Amino acid sequence: MTEDTARLRQPSMADVARAAGVSAQTVSRALRGSPNVNPETRRRVLVAVEQVGYRFNSAARALSSGRSHTIGLVLLASGGYYSRSAVTAGVEAAAGAAGYAVSIATIAALDTGLMEQSLSKLADQGVDGFVIAVPLISVTRKMEEITRDIPTVTLDGSRTAGARVLGIDQQEAGRVATQHLLDLGHRQVWHLSGPDEWIEARRRRQGWQECLAAAGIEAPPILEGDWSPDSGYRQGQIIAMIPEVTAVFVASDEMAFGVIRALHERGRSVPDDVSIVSVDDIALAAYSAPPLTTVRQDFYRYGAAAVALLLGDEAEVDTSVVTASLTVRASTAPPRSA
Repeated sequence: MTEDTARLRQPSMADVARAAGVSAQTVSRALRGSPNVNPETRRRVLVAVEQVGYRFNSAARALSSGRSHTIGLVLLASGGYYSRSAVTAGVEAAAGAAGYAVSIATIAALDTGLMEQSLSKLADQGVDGFVIAVPLISVTRKMEEITRDIPTVTLDGSRTAGARVLGIDQQEAGRVATQHLLDLGHRQVWHLSGPDEWIEARRRRQGWQECLAAAGIEAPPILEGDWSPDSGYRQGQIIAMIPEVTAVFVASDEMAFGVIRALHERGRSVPDDVSIVSVDDIALAAYSAPPLTTVRQDFYRYGAAAVALLLGDEAEVDTSVVTASLTVRASTAPPRSA
């Protein structure tokens, strides 16, 4: 880097960290007024800020006012357009009503490195809290460190030690869906799972397996999709060729739409030949053909409730939002033999 280039570049938090002899994360905590930074370290950071001429923008406002009035929202780019949009809308509506802005970081894949980068970016902006809607199973040390000092709510996804978890019991969702089909008289229930690296997919699958085991039924082979209608359609083509299948628990509404389409094209009627139950109850579920029986997840209310938890307004959280309730529609019926 030339001298002219150095003069043109604005000093960064990394420059402050080097000058103070601490990590960039410690600088971020010091500028946020975190109680876990000792006074001497905070003094060194503030001296380094003056030395390098760092303009700390939102972090400076957080230091002087005690708050940045910004909430950081971390999302996954894939995994359900409708759920992602509804969570975002819920967070933004509740945050805006409370006088907060929302800073959004979207990661492209389930990767701990990408997650660390997004959390670090938001922490450097001085956010007052995190809402994490990313279903990572593994949590790194750095993720724990970043969320230790910043209030965090996870929407049935990545869990760190200090985070509050909000969402329905996904195992219970799997049990409720499967039990509904058994109660209708189906002797076996197949399962189209979401990707194995997702917490929700694993837990819904566990609920399905537990329910079948309690009924003394050996679980059939698991089919796996990627949450998309297209993957549901592809797996539905396979399901349609297995004549003994009369009931399927599909891990998401969007995949269920694809399954229903595939069965219809193969001449198998829903629910006369095959009953379908899924999870999510997105807006389109009531308008599919036939209307879909599904376990409800209110993503908009999840987002709003997460903001309430971050701001300490627990009285504003409707506990019914975390209940695994089944909405019965026309996609399920007793098997023909019954």
